[in-house]
Amino acid sequence: MAEKLGEDYMRVLATLMAGACAAAIAIPAQAQDNNDNGQTSTTRTAATPSPSSEPPVIIVTAQRRNEALQNVPIAVSAFDAQALEKQQIKTTSDLQLTLPNVTFTKTNFTSASFTIRGIGDLCTGVTCDAATAIAMNDQPLFATRIFESEFYDLAQVQVLRGPQGTLFGRNATSGVVDFITAKPDMTGIHASLEGDYGNYNSKKVKGMINLPITDTLAVRAAGYYLKRDGFTENLYNNTRIDGRDMYGFRGSLRWEPTSTTQIDLMGQFFREKDDRMRIQKQYCQPDPTGVLGCLNGVLTNGVTNSNSTLAGVLTSQQLLALNGVPAPLNSLLALGDLSPSSNAFANALNPADPRKIYTAFTPQYYTRETILQASIKQELGGGLNFKLSGTYQDVAVDSLQDYNNALQNRAVYQPTFNNLAAAAGGQFGPGLAAVITPFYNAFLPQGANGPVCTSLPTIDGTGIFGGHSACSQTPLSFDRSVNTDYSYDVEGILSSDWDGKFNFLLGGIYAHFKNTENSYYVDSFGLDYFSGLIGALNTTAQTGPVYLGPPMYQNHTLDYTLNSYGIFGEAYYQASDKLKLTLGLRFNHDAKDVSARTTVFNFLVPYGLDNAFASPYAAGFDADPATTCSTPGTAVPGAIGSAAGCEAVQSNQVSFSRVTGRAVIDYQITPNNLLYFSYSRGYKSGGINPPLSPVFDVPVSFRPESIDAFELGSKNRFGPLEINATAFYYKYKDLQLSRIVARTSVNDNVNANIYGAELEAVIKPAPAMTVNANFSYLHTAVAGDTYLSNPRDFGGGRADAVIIKDISNGANCAVAPNTAGNAAGANAFVNTINAGIAASTGAQLQGTVPFPANGGIASTGAFSVCSALAQQAAAVGNLFDPAGITVYSSGIPVNIKGNKLPGAPDFKASAGVQYVFGLGSLTLTPRFDAILTSATYGSVFNGIANRIPSYTQFNAQVQLDGPDDRWFIRGYIQNIANSNAITGEYVTDQSSGNYTNIFTLDPRRYGIAAGFKF
Repeated sequence: MAEKLGEDYMRVLATLMAGACAAAIAIPAQAQDNNDNGQTSTTRTAATPSPSSEPPVIIVTAQRRNEALQNVPIAVSAFDAQALEKQQIKTTSDLQLTLPNVTFTKTNFTSASFTIRGIGDLCTGVTCDAATAIAMNDQPLFATRIFESEFYDLAQVQVLRGPQGTLFGRNATSGVVDFITAKPDMTGIHASLEGDYGNYNSKKVKGMINLPITDTLAVRAAGYYLKRDGFTENLYNNTRIDGRDMYGFRGSLRWEPTSTTQIDLMGQFFREKDDRMRIQKQYCQPDPTGVLGCLNGVLTNGVTNSNSTLAGVLTSQQLLALNGVPAPLNSLLALGDLSPSSNAFANALNPADPRKIYTAFTPQYYTRETILQASIKQELGGGLNFKLSGTYQDVAVDSLQDYNNALQNRAVYQPTFNNLAAAAGGQFGPGLAAVITPFYNAFLPQGANGPVCTSLPTIDGTGIFGGHSACSQTPLSFDRSVNTDYSYDVEGILSSDWDGKFNFLLGGIYAHFKNTENSYYVDSFGLDYFSGLIGALNTTAQTGPVYLGPPMYQNHTLDYTLNSYGIFGEAYYQASDKLKLTLGLRFNHDAKDVSARTTVFNFLVPYGLDNAFASPYAAGFDADPATTCSTPGTAVPGAIGSAAGCEAVQSNQVSFSRVTGRAVIDYQITPNNLLYFSYSRGYKSGGINPPLSPVFDVPVSFRPESIDAFELGSKNRFGPLEINATAFYYKYKDLQLSRIVARTSVNDNVNANIYGAELEAVIKPAPAMTVNANFSYLHTAVAGDTYLSNPRDFGGGRADAVIIKDISNGANCAVAPNTAGNAAGANAFVNTINAGIAASTGAQLQGTVPFPANGGIASTGAFSVCSALAQQAAAVGNLFDPAGITVYSSGIPVNIKGNKLPGAPDFKASAGVQYVFGLGSLTLTPRFDAILTSATYGSVFNGIANRIPSYTQFNAQVQLDGPDDRWFIRGYIQNIANSNAITGEYVTDQSSGNYTNIFTLDPRRYGIAAGFKF
């Protein structure tokens, strides 16, 4: 099959190249010489060969006008098309390898984060704004999938570090990544075509054609297609997953009806449908007690304890007994008893190699994005210019993946499957058989030894009970992240180009973003089992056959709308030939409106309904814990949430307005030496946390964040050496940080201090040789006393605390004495309450036990019910401690003052060297790049288990170019040492077992490419 695909690929490539070659023979070649967005023939970066002994001039639009990079008083790095190729920067992830104080990682829920100078997209949720603004042709993009696509036909990529609110339409607290697409030009017909074949059976073709229609009108079309096998080996069935099958194309039009008018239109489309892995690997130090799932000592390639999960506790003998299921049914029909022998992951294999996993569920990934842009530039006369531009986006992403990337041991559950079959067959009486049979038929449609069915994550909430199932001999658990949205924005900028001392830029923008669906699902056969069993046991003559629904966890945003507008501008005063002052201001207003709900096991649902939320027993469901309504589950006919005071969704609105700005003094010491000092105030709006169950106490909203940024920079050219240096200090207020609570991301605010330095250098020791290097140092620290609970350690490091696994909802809480050090009192309190629960219900709950010595947990642990402990703490707490007992429903807070921010390595360094050898009319250019990134943390709680190791990466390539660069042949290798570098981590919820998702760079890739252009 792979050979057939390779043959097809080469046949298509040969056909395309033959057609383009024919065009090349018929049409004389002409050089391209665009004059917009930095696309001049001199727009080259340090990586581009130059016959000169000095580095080439780089033109950027960092201040919304064409300027030489060395004259811009902003820390900005730029790559043109040639530099992107030479440094093997093919995706957004590659950008981090050659930029100081910039990191990039994929994150949970199909998201990604650029971190610039320690500030990244640390806020997770549908209402979060991006800290790093992503722009295309200077226009902001919302929820873009551009980080999944390959680069093609770009004129330039600019990365601006630091707040940029007075120049770019959307606020940016950390910086801006601006992708400048190549524009049509009227000077002649140009085309290029390139084919690339590499390991993992990777096949890529990309091309471009530029056609002048008249002297004032031209069009340009470009596109690419990429298909490769997966980077990851699935040892379960000896297949490869995490492959790619994607394409993108772009069409552009430029019309210059007069010498003072320029109109640009652009349309871009991207689509991917394959088995991409949203989460590369999961690590865990297994907890044998089952209280935490994963421990806090180290991060190893273990698998969580299934007894710690929501499915594990809800299907336990103890939970059934607690809910009145009589013996012996509470043992016969329970999937486990919360003992070590019930841990279905006890013998699960999780190879240390990040590129090897065991999964019975093949990932599914789909995404698409449409971007439409239009702009008109008009010279108004008198040195005034006006630009009006707009962007429309339409984005969708849908991803399913194994929730644990590991296999559960069916043998642990098989006795219960046999008992379920026996119950359906009447061995426990006809009454039980009548109510169990509908559940049994949906769950095990081919009998006790046949495939086990798991609900598919569908919006109707019926799952296996509505015929939506994935069935396998291996019990399955998987999650789904789905998002659809559209947005548009309109921006106008008036600027001056006067000869005098004063100039200005004044702009305004309006943006509208609408999320039509954002859902995150967790599906597990264990959740289905609980849903069907509890429904069967609650079936009456009045209800008929029912299940407890919805049988899957869903955090569902039904609608989210952002309306934002801003007015921004800068004034420039040239005080002398050398001294210039810049003052900028911005007013921004953001209004957010969101309707959402979180559901799992909220009401009884009759079999046969097409929509679980249409259940007649759903009227008492209340999506908003702030409201009071009738008891959930009350049989009140009508739509979901229709009972008095009940709400079907939780709706919230917030709005924020801020004035920010910047001031810059720059001094041109010599024509080749610039010194500048700037102050900037950055701002990012707050938002609304997803809805949670009333038992969890988290704020409804989170505050805006702001930054005071001070920067001192110098840009210099000394003959063949170009060297830029920057030092900065940030005072951050209310930085937004995300953590998982009750299976949902919620966001907190902390203050932070950040400072660092950056050095970028390019030297040409000889005209044919170019060396570039950069180095950055970064210090980040949480400022002031800030108390948050660590999801890895709900005991807060206290030896006198008891961490509880709540068998009623899979979450954790902590119990601690008010008299410090009274561990005996806290342990006695928990054990006494557990004894009372056992006496009244028969539920034998595991008492307090120590965690393993190397687990990084000082507390003891136990299974119990947090609400029962909280109720009893006030009544009997003084019997165990004179000062009383406290139950911490969200864990014991710890002071994170001084901790480092996530994704912020202390230092980064990179260097590259290339040499152009002349071979008659040909040139041969070998290049080598080396990158070093120091260790960082995946969580603000720091600690060994959250530490991300340092990594190095080495890339090399050699390229043979034909006369006048008309054709080339390139051999390349990326990640020569095959480093499995981790770029980010995310700790999951306690009810999922506290395991850690990791995200990595790509493995070693090598191949050969060939192409031509004219």
